[in-house]
Amino acid sequence: MDTVVRPPDWDRFVELDGCHNFRDLGGYPTVPGSTVRRGSLYRSDALHLVSKQDVTRLRDELGLRHIIDLRATYELETEGRGPLSREPIRFHHIPLFDADSRARGYTNGEGGLAMRYAFLAELAMEPIARVLALLAKADGPAVFHCAAGKDRTGVVAAIILALLEVEDTAIVDDYALTQRSLADIIRRLAGSASYELVLETLPPDTLHAHPETMADFLALMRHRFGSFAAYAAAAGVDAPTLERLRARLLEG
Repeated sequence: MDTVVRPPDWDRFVELDGCHNFRDLGGYPTVPGSTVRRGSLYRSDALHLVSKQDVTRLRDELGLRHIIDLRATYELETEGRGPLSREPIRFHHIPLFDADSRARGYTNGEGGLAMRYAFLAELAMEPIARVLALLAKADGPAVFHCAAGKDRTGVVAAIILALLEVEDTAIVDDYALTQRSLADIIRRLAGSASYELVLETLPPDTLHAHPETMADFLALMRHRFGSFAAYAAAAGVDAPTLERLRARLLEG
């Protein structure tokens, strides 16, 4: 019998009908030697198109307790929350930006993509601090998401993994995993009235998940703040919150 060779992260993706980029952030090694706990924290593209079967899997198999929606208010009002809004899962809307002139440097494509990510991380300090505080005290598995699960979600995922002291190579690899699903995500967004025009106006470098983008973002953040722990402190996240976050999400 032939042996099936799968990519090392093949089981990180959770196969769903309505999402193309729902995956587990667990399993990554940290510099001190622990591991991010599997089944505790997920990242995803938008969840409003999940099927009935998806709902059953997320609710019963994964035991999902918290959904953190990073989309802007306009996106949420236009696309909705979908079938999961009828489930006993706590919903938290924490937009990284809304109709705010300060966000134009990010949305209008000023600078390269890594630079725009760093701009977003600084612009969205307060909501990112809220996400970290929520995850630190969450009483069960949680997922955070935006529309594509690549940019806003990618920035938050990178910050969380960096705070957990995950190796940079793993943070970069996690970001680049979106590339596998990106064509399907773009097709879905192009079929939505809310995102069709947005896709047409996005800078070309937005429509990829190249590893060097995340590597450059990590370097820019450390150059600006010294460390991700210093970034979190500047955002108002205190040491006990970081300790609780690490205790909840790390094992070994």
